Amino acid sequence: MSSERVTDHSVWPAELKEACGVFGIYAPGEDVARLTFFGLYALQHRGQESAGIAVSDGRTIRAHKAMGLVAQVFTEGNLRSLRGHLAIGHNRYSTTGSSRVCNAQPFLVETALGPLAVAHNGNLTNATSLRWELLQRGVGLSSSSDTEVITQMLAGARGDTWDERLQDFMRRAQGAYSLTVLTRQAMYAVRDPWGFRPLCVGWLNDTGWVVASESCALATIGAEYVREVRPGEIIRFDEDGMMVVGGVPPAEQQALCVFEYIYFARPDSLLNGLTVHRIRRRLGARLAREHPVDADMVMGVPDSATAHAIGYAWEARLPFGEGLMKNRYIGRTFIQPDDRLRRLGVALKFNPLPDSLRGKRLVLVDDSIVRGNTSRPIVNLLRRAGAAEVHMRVASPPIRHPCFMGVDMATYNELIAHRMTVEEIRQHLGCDSLGYLSLDGLERAVSEEVGNGTGPIGRGYCTACFSGSYPIRLEEWWLSEDRIKLAFEGTLPG
Repeated sequence: MSSERVTDHSVWPAELKEACGVFGIYAPGEDVARLTFFGLYALQHRGQESAGIAVSDGRTIRAHKAMGLVAQVFTEGNLRSLRGHLAIGHNRYSTTGSSRVCNAQPFLVETALGPLAVAHNGNLTNATSLRWELLQRGVGLSSSSDTEVITQMLAGARGDTWDERLQDFMRRAQGAYSLTVLTRQAMYAVRDPWGFRPLCVGWLNDTGWVVASESCALATIGAEYVREVRPGEIIRFDEDGMMVVGGVPPAEQQALCVFEYIYFARPDSLLNGLTVHRIRRRLGARLAREHPVDADMVMGVPDSATAHAIGYAWEARLPFGEGLMKNRYIGRTFIQPDDRLRRLGVALKFNPLPDSLRGKRLVLVDDSIVRGNTSRPIVNLLRRAGAAEVHMRVASPPIRHPCFMGVDMATYNELIAHRMTVEEIRQHLGCDSLGYLSLDGLERAVSEEVGNGTGPIGRGYCTACFSGSYPIRLEEWWLSEDRIKLAFEGTLPG
């Protein structure tokens, strides 16, 4: 199986890619490797390049990881060898660090305090300077992932216990990190003070504890959602149960990535106390109020925009229908198509339903537009199938700025909304009209749900990819186009 990432955007749609999914479990008497497998299976949407599991039996830590999907990486045989009562797991998309097996997680090292394994979701904005410090100290690094930097920082941090070393790490780290950390005797959950990436805690069978990027993974293995790991918090899980053992003060303005609600998270997950599916319907409804159109049918780009389209249709009092069938597995293969298949483009991933489209004035709802490489062929596909009009509506504001907090968001020059006006984008896509949800509309849709008592009042969200206002101060070199590419390839010199 090839471990090289497909980068020809004419082949695969240019979609946003979440950094990773992390999982952790403390459950004496349970087959924790198997439970972690199913937890990662539920989080497969967060990372499809590699997967890994590390398990502790109280004396040693064993791990298995490889390139591929969860079901490809693990077998009955290699799961059987992962015996213990503590485990962490990881699904990966590459942001910092290229798509190679050496960057697969969890990372496992031997330290003065015993074995240590780390799984990370996010992106350290000061990873380059921390990497250079490690190299200056003579620490050898075998990958380009900032997770290895985190692992080596913890291995050499100040403190006589892992509680103290995690505390020392948090004082020095900048950026987004939701971690599951495994030692001989305990599993830890750690979240950055801004709360960029999600992380929640569940209760299993009265004796066990589970940590996951999303609550859908808890439900999959029969665990009960308890709460989120709070920004800036370190939680230890061991024979004494669940215990908050330190951390750093939460940032004054917290910054959960708002794209979790728009696209990344599974619709059945809870984030910050809010149901993702319900938020997406609200986004679609507000989009309908901001950009109404006289049409015959509303359809979403499957599957990520389905809930948004339902909300739009309900608010606009228009029928909701299906116009595209999605091949849910074509984007997950590591086999590259030949030249003839490459020319088919999105036809590899979507098939139209002509009977539903012929002669119809369509509202096509999508969650976002990044480069525009997917949207234009989809509009053409619908027209060829007989659509009379295609009015595109986007349930997020224009993406004009890259992300430095753990999302594969592309560079400035690759973002179509950074280079073109809305009208120019409409002409490029070939649709009859184009409307984006406003930033104010996005914020109101989320805050309205909070105001209904389903979530804590005053929660902050990161909207930097729309506004360019980053919650963390970025050094000037981060904003250089060339350095953005180097940093995300993991090759930027210290």
